[in-house]
Amino acid sequence: MGTSNDTDSGTRAAATEVLVRLDRSAGGPLRAQLEQQLRALIRSGRLPAGATLPSSRLFAADLGVSRRLVVAAYQQLAAEGYLTSQQRSVTRVATVSPARPVPAPNQPSPPRYDLRPGPPALAEFPRAAWRKAFTAALSTAPDTALGYPDPQGSIVLRHAVATYLRRVRAVSADPDRIVICAGFTQALALLTHVLDPAFIALENPGAVGRDRTIAAAGGQHLALPVDQSGLRTDLLTDPAITAVMVTPAHQFPLGVTLAPDRRTALLRWAQDGGLVIEDDYDAEFRYDRAPVGALQGLAPEHVAYLGTVSKTLAPALRLGWMVLPVPLVGPVTQAKADHDAGSPTLDQLALAHLLDTGGYDRHLRRVRRLYRQRRDHLLAALQRHMPITTISGTAAGLHLVIQPPPHPDLASMIADAARNDVAITGLDRYLLPDTAHDPGNRLVISYANIATTAIDTAIARLSRLAPETVS
Repeated sequence: MGTSNDTDSGTRAAATEVLVRLDRSAGGPLRAQLEQQLRALIRSGRLPAGATLPSSRLFAADLGVSRRLVVAAYQQLAAEGYLTSQQRSVTRVATVSPARPVPAPNQPSPPRYDLRPGPPALAEFPRAAWRKAFTAALSTAPDTALGYPDPQGSIVLRHAVATYLRRVRAVSADPDRIVICAGFTQALALLTHVLDPAFIALENPGAVGRDRTIAAAGGQHLALPVDQSGLRTDLLTDPAITAVMVTPAHQFPLGVTLAPDRRTALLRWAQDGGLVIEDDYDAEFRYDRAPVGALQGLAPEHVAYLGTVSKTLAPALRLGWMVLPVPLVGPVTQAKADHDAGSPTLDQLALAHLLDTGGYDRHLRRVRRLYRQRRDHLLAALQRHMPITTISGTAAGLHLVIQPPPHPDLASMIADAARNDVAITGLDRYLLPDTAHDPGNRLVISYANIATTAIDTAIARLSRLAPETVS
């Protein structure tokens, strides 16, 4: 590898590091190897146009070859148009056409109208506020913060999260109970890893992939049905169940709230030695009802409360938190240390700054208004184009469930919609495998990540696939 800031003439230039390995056992000329590797670096764009190469003298010393060999290689590549140099000046990479990237096989173009649940409004990510928060974190962090992270999470962020959760979600949140993690999937995997045994009841239907996460972490799962009152707690009869994962504030995907009597029953079950894993994935977004406090605030020693910024900011940040019963804090922290040695500290400090300065609350107020507007546009479009469709789950969250009149083949309707550039998802996608549960003729429609102006067009196209929906 060659690097240098000195040219042969003694002038100063910022040379680019160049990773070249010459194989003396290969039998080929070393100069040819050097030329071939430099060509490949330039064609691939790894040595960009204008990059300064090391001086011939220092590059030769780094490679253990004669300076004459490097000079000859530079001259050959200059003659071929890969390099530029003038007498007594630095050698730079010339402008050449990069190698054309190989397209990914069978990579479909994204749909124009995407009504599938998943990300929030990605275009609304507060870039300026995040940049300001990250800059502040970088400017004010002590040098010690740049070392290996605390596997439990930055104490600065844990304090900020605790303050926020106590104020907004009525969580019994002490910084010492909190473990910062890389989103919900890692949180569930860590909990599964430390539970002994890990036999976890899951809502059915529920979020895709929870069963795979549990299995990958060495656990087992059991499907429990959900109705209009939430999880069927009366079916929590298997003594082998050690934990129950639930979305009590806004069940995904049905959108219902866990009924008060079932909240009581679930906590009563937990008091006999079980653990409730509370996924509070989108509780910040409500429109037509009062907020529902977190279960954890009622029984902090029996509930593991999980939250992330995946719906409030963006899933790309991979930041979340667990508020744990005291006996689980140590084992989960150790599991986190074993898994990835801790989450990136600067990102944590940026989020803490956003929470502490009110930027997070301001962003939530803004996008909450936007999501309400999009929901109202979606409801109006459904009334206009599909007026006899049954709709549920409208009071909160980022999606709703619709039930158009019976369609002979819902899968073919979804495929036809895709051919019309509209992406939709059937409720059956969220059923756990090998479960006998009839999802009905229902679709799960998200309004989070589609422009308000595009909603009407998307529903109009969808209605044409089911003309019987128009009275």
